[in-house]
Amino acid sequence: MPQISPLLAGDPVRLGPFTLTGRIGEGGQGTVYLGYTSHGERAAVKLLHVKFTGDAAARSRFARELRAATRVGSSSCTARVIAADLDGDTPYIASEFIDGRSLRETVEADGPLHGPGLDRLALGTATALADIHRAGIVHRDFKPDNVLIGPDGPRVVDFGIARILDSTGTITSRAVGTPAFMAPEQIAGAAVGPHTDVFAWGTVIMFAATGWSPFDGPSIAAVLNRVLTHEVDVGVLPAPLGEVVRASLSKAPGDRPSAEEIRDRLLGPAGPAGDATVPLPRPRG
Repeated sequence: MPQISPLLAGDPVRLGPFTLTGRIGEGGQGTVYLGYTSHGERAAVKLLHVKFTGDAAARSRFARELRAATRVGSSSCTARVIAADLDGDTPYIASEFIDGRSLRETVEADGPLHGPGLDRLALGTATALADIHRAGIVHRDFKPDNVLIGPDGPRVVDFGIARILDSTGTITSRAVGTPAFMAPEQIAGAAVGPHTDVFAWGTVIMFAATGWSPFDGPSIAAVLNRVLTHEVDVGVLPAPLGEVVRASLSKAPGDRPSAEEIRDRLLGPAGPAGDATVPLPRPRG
């Protein structure tokens, strides 16, 4: 169960059909509350910060988040949207409540994952990214904080900076994301796409298995330099997971497998721990 803190003075007690009972968390864009419908269904209700309600650009970003989450649909590895209101004085998006801690909180509290737990995380998150990419979405901020460990497996959440792909299958934009889980092309300001999320996936799996990002450093500059130049030792990971993660962390986007290829490789004929038959792309050179 995620830690729910009490409502603060000035917090709403009701949004649309939801009665709010506590705070789940807060970010730069909004605050997330635990809400209940009249039928007792729980929801994670994200309310746009008051300071942004009159900001057309902020409302547009919030609307883009809703479109992205809605396009992914009813994937079993993401959180479905229950309700939303983007036109009123208090814009909100209500999503399925996942009764679990984030991957970061889980690792910090219980230590790194291994064995079947690590296998389930790798397969579940790869499946989520495959569903997200199939919907024409790039998450762009896939990290341990945005993976919730629910009772039925991992769920990928938070489409706050996700983008819908254009007809070329890529997006060119300024660097956004969390430095230790960014891909080289994000740092370079180059085109990003599904391959960008795949790089982040490899970094997240290394975090889950070790307790830290392989690109951690004493400063942001050091972290970014390691993302661009450091070759990750995946020896701590069992086969075939280690080989898949190594391929996903290729510096060149074209050398990385797709999320679907990762999922299929991990499944294999004998499941996540078995020998896989789906080949990975060969690095260029």
